Amino acid sequence: MTDANGIPWRSETNPWLIAAAMILPTFMVALDTSVANVSLPYIAGSLSSSLDQATWVLTSYLVANAIILPVSGWISQVLGRKRFLTVSMVVFTVASFLSGAALSLNMLIVARVIQGASGGALLPISQAVLLESFPPEKRSEAMAVYAFGVIVAPVVGPTLGGWITDTYSWRWVFYINLPVCLLAIELTRLLIEDPPHLRGETPKSVDYLGFGLMALGLGALQVVLDRGERADWFASNWVWLGTLFSAACLAGFVIRELDAKEPIVELRVLTDRNFAVGFVLATVYGFILYGTLVMLPLFLENLMGYTALNTGLAITPRGMGALVSVTLAGRYLKRIDSRIVLVVGLTLLATALFILSGIDQEISIFNVVWPNVLMGFAIGMVFVVLTTLAVSTLPNEMMGTATGLYNLMRGMGGSIGIAAITTFQSRNAQFHQSVMVAHLTPYTPAFQMAYHRLTQLFRLTGDCAGAKAKAYQAITSTLAAQSSVCAFLDNWRMLGFLALSSIPVALLFKKAGPKKNR
Repeated sequence: MTDANGIPWRSETNPWLIAAAMILPTFMVALDTSVANVSLPYIAGSLSSSLDQATWVLTSYLVANAIILPVSGWISQVLGRKRFLTVSMVVFTVASFLSGAALSLNMLIVARVIQGASGGALLPISQAVLLESFPPEKRSEAMAVYAFGVIVAPVVGPTLGGWITDTYSWRWVFYINLPVCLLAIELTRLLIEDPPHLRGETPKSVDYLGFGLMALGLGALQVVLDRGERADWFASNWVWLGTLFSAACLAGFVIRELDAKEPIVELRVLTDRNFAVGFVLATVYGFILYGTLVMLPLFLENLMGYTALNTGLAITPRGMGALVSVTLAGRYLKRIDSRIVLVVGLTLLATALFILSGIDQEISIFNVVWPNVLMGFAIGMVFVVLTTLAVSTLPNEMMGTATGLYNLMRGMGGSIGIAAITTFQSRNAQFHQSVMVAHLTPYTPAFQMAYHRLTQLFRLTGDCAGAKAKAYQAITSTLAAQSSVCAFLDNWRMLGFLALSSIPVALLFKKAGPKKNR
């Protein structure tokens, strides 16, 4: 977008000051996707609800977040980006306070819906502001700043949430948003301005049908993904109905938006080759990112016996690796072909996952930390390059829509990844256990040796009557643990191959040259 003299528009504010303002809401919104996870048992107990009911605290946030993401660009045109950004932060702040002050589970869920909707708007709008504030040759640096919030926040969220809950109360998991959001609101007021293409004519009509189809389709899909595993997926009628309903609504939404004169989501942005490739890879990226974030805590806490704090300490180094790589990528990416850097990042990511696929229960914490650092380094590198390439050939007028769709697919990829990983973990553990049982019978020398040794051990503790039963129980527990380990290794291996299979898709990106004014 150019001004009246044909000069590309740039904000008069130093872009690094804008980056400092935008990183605050980005970090808080990304943090809130995971910070409350470890607090669910405390929330359930405090509000007299079951743990299963309390999980709606997470589901409601994700559903509202998904619904608002695609339409954030359209709302920016209607309200103006600065006004929309400010309103979203004010609503997010109020919703955070109401979440912390909730007196019942229903009140908390309503507050989380409001928080998720306002937070869903903040992510793509912050990204669009950053992309437009920096010239094309420096957008990798802008995405390095954005990546810090999107990648590091979900990693430190569970650790921070656990510490706050143990030290103070689960309510402070939400209250910590208040001072940060108030600072972000003031910085937005002082530093952000709307670009010329958002100061002109706004849409004359609202596509209520398109928005309704999108909201129903994405909402139903998110509920199915988040809660389907508890219902054994398609063994449940409601999962079938929810999936079919979601598919029908989303198909209707696509048809409606392609035909509408003033669509609420401009799907024609997908005709841009680089964005279409980035759209696909963003889904895969979210699948791997959130899939690994779910797997490692389960492995360390359920099989290794780590406390929540020790698990957080083992996983947090991933954030340090990401911080190093986003800094390097932001500074040096413009000197190297971005596609090569993306291939290197995906290769390093696959390497870290294959390393994790070789661990067992005899490892030390170091065996988890250093692959995590490597994984974080790779994830940060991939994020910066992927996001920069995806929007590199788009005009500024399309940034709002593009960033909304991009963030939506990364989030949906994460939801699909979490659902798939938890399902594969359960099913693969059952498979491995059935295979192992066939080789573990009372007539197997290894079984007899272990059984007699454990029986003698329990008799030495003074429990002669129950020694044999305890020996059987110990062997069964060991079998179940080994089955779970094998399932975890299968999952890490699967994610490693998924990262490698993304490399040919990454090579479909066009090399971005100097951007023409449009």
